[in-house]
Amino acid sequence: MARSYDLTSGSIPQHLLRLAAPLIMGNILQQLYNTVDAFILGRFAGDLEFAAVGVAGSVMNLFLFMITGACTGISVIFAQLYGAGERERFRREHWLSLSCGLLVTLACSGLGFLLLSPLLRLIQTPSELKTFVSVYLTIILASLPAAFLYNLYGALLRAIGRANAALMVLAAAVTVNVALDYCFVARFQLGIAGAAWATAASQAISAVLCILYLRRKAPELIFARADCRMDGGLLKQTAHFSFVTALHQSSLYIGKLLVQGAVNTGGTDMISAYTATTRIEGFAHSFGDSGSAATSVLVAQNRGAGKEERVKESFRSSLFLMLAMGLAMSLIMYVSVSTSVGFMLGTRSGAAFENARDYLKLVALFYTLCFTGNTFAGYFNGIGKVSVPFLGATSHIALRVVLSWLLVGKMGLPAVALATGLGWVLVNALWTFVKWRMEKKQKAAERDIM
Repeated sequence: MARSYDLTSGSIPQHLLRLAAPLIMGNILQQLYNTVDAFILGRFAGDLEFAAVGVAGSVMNLFLFMITGACTGISVIFAQLYGAGERERFRREHWLSLSCGLLVTLACSGLGFLLLSPLLRLIQTPSELKTFVSVYLTIILASLPAAFLYNLYGALLRAIGRANAALMVLAAAVTVNVALDYCFVARFQLGIAGAAWATAASQAISAVLCILYLRRKAPELIFARADCRMDGGLLKQTAHFSFVTALHQSSLYIGKLLVQGAVNTGGTDMISAYTATTRIEGFAHSFGDSGSAATSVLVAQNRGAGKEERVKESFRSSLFLMLAMGLAMSLIMYVSVSTSVGFMLGTRSGAAFENARDYLKLVALFYTLCFTGNTFAGYFNGIGKVSVPFLGATSHIALRVVLSWLLVGKMGLPAVALATGLGWVLVNALWTFVKWRMEKKQKAAERDIM
């Protein structure tokens, strides 16, 4: 039987690093998984299909991040139950989240097919890109159940400290994705449809491998027939956590759709530049998102075990780590901007290159705040206050969208970078205030008891 990790004792910094390291590597692989479509299309298909992947990615992420957001909420429940040692309720939660989640995912696929054309109009997709975007998204929407299964079982593995298992599965899937991308796009000339089929196949393989791993290495966490019964309390908690965290993630990508609309008004060069920068930023976000996920699991297990001092220490250790990573990421992004943009676009000249370069130089200045915000989000999720990250993200994206539309005509793509940075300033101020108020109320309650 594979070893699962109890995070309720031992060194918190060591636990945090052991959790974060495979999560970082996994998120980087996930970015490769997403970026390879655009890279191969840019080399072997043409400029229109490269730009179309950028537009399609904004719509695709609306659905995919609803799924990953819901699974993030479910992972908090998994981690709290695991930390509390409640294996029977863990298995019951496994069954509830799987059965209900698949039904909701199928509904999302159907909704996506119905709303595809209106969404493309909403974000002002250029007419020359619409056919390519529609083909890509139709295939991706059909594969959403596989994406849900992978994310659910990845969340379960992370909740019990087995993030390295999800990393190994993802590494295999990325290898398959790269091979299929090259075959379908470069060899068979299937264009953007080939890239979509490669991504869909990789997601299905990821899901199957995760399930096989869990059945073989952690069978005590697999539900049996006796566990397949309704639990009103768990169902209510699962619905609340998954709904709020799905709203959290989807709000980010609804905002991205609206920002994409502002970018689309600048024409194909600006769209290509933004496509390149989002791929590059995805690698930077891999570190912040991983730190947030590690913090959430660590805090949730210790909250489930009733160890409040370890919860506080988990936050402090995470904040220190994330500040260090944020400073390093800001520096790396700033000094490597020409190299990274040139790699993604295949050129170091032209309007697209200049737009992307100027964007990244500006947004890099704010990345420490981005990583700090990830620490707060992981902490609030871990203690079960999932609505706090959602409200913060909504405030951030609202400011980002408004400022992008107001300024993009005057500043070009750097307007989006400025709007993003100011949004991070706002959300960090908000979350700092909320945490201070929570601690103040807790101390007052403790004094009353004494």
